[in-house]
Parts: sequence; structure tokens; C-alpha cells
Amino acid sequence: MLFSTKAEYGVRLMVELGRQPGSMPVSLSSVAEAERLPLSYLEHLVAKLRKAGLVTSTRGAHGGYRLAKPAAEITMNDVVEALEGQIAPMECFHDSPDGKVLCSHEDDGDRACATKLLWTRVQGGVTKALSGTTLAELVEFAGPGRGSERTPVGTAA
Repeated sequence: MLFSTKAEYGVRLMVELGRQPGSMPVSLSSVAEAERLPLSYLEHLVAKLRKAGLVTSTRGAHGGYRLAKPAAEITMNDVVEALEGQIAPMECFHDSPDGKVLCSHEDDGDRACATKLLWTRVQGGVTKALSGTTLAELVEFAGPGRGSERTPVGTAA
């Protein structure tokens, strides 16, 4: 299963925001430069993250984006689903409104899709891994940054 650049770049954006001391607002252009990501794409992603309640924005000369809640309370499942939508290992695989997993290959009769068990387990494993990983863990894993004297993004060196 491959996630798109939405998930990859969005997680990198969130880690960069999580690295900021005291929840300082950070400009997207600073994040784009630090992570070498396209600014226009980050603008699209941050809108989805804002809509999901994961980041907030501040307008003005000293404005930018910051995490909407502590990094320890943000799971990678929250981030990936905000950016990618429902995690589904196959195109035929989708959730119903009542929370059941459906397969578009299933008959209307008593017979279930022969591979539904496998894809349900794959989805469960991926969701469990994402839900069990917090942004705080990724920030800690990333360490102090690129080099020993890391300057927070959006501030002067």
C-alpha cells in the first residue's frame, strides 16, 4: 500500500510545526524552505489539516500556523485521514455509515468476498500503527534538526 505525497508532505509539515518552541506560529514559506517542499502544495495540505482541527492559523505580520493541540494528542491516523481520507487497502473496500467494512465485490446474497478478511486485517494493522504513533514521537525521533545548531523555522539565525 502506498500513501500519496499528501500524507508524506503533510506529516513532514506537522513534524516541523511540532518542533517549534512554545507553539510559535510558523509561516508556510519557512516550512517549505526548511523541508524543501512546494509552498503551493503545503497551502493545500494545511487547509485540510485546519479543517480537521489539527492546526490553527494566525493572521498578520507575525502570523502563521501552529498545532491546534499538543503533539502528544495528535496521532498519525488523525493526520493521514485528514489528508488522504479513509484508509482503504483496495479500491473496492469502504466503510458504511454504520461503521461496517464493505467490499463492492460482495454478492447481495449470503456469500462474502473471498479476500475481505485479508484486507480487513491489512486495514486494521495500518490503522493500529498510525493510531499508535503520535506526532510527539516523530518530533522526538527527528531530533534537534538538520545540524547541531538548529534555528527554529521562521526566525532569524
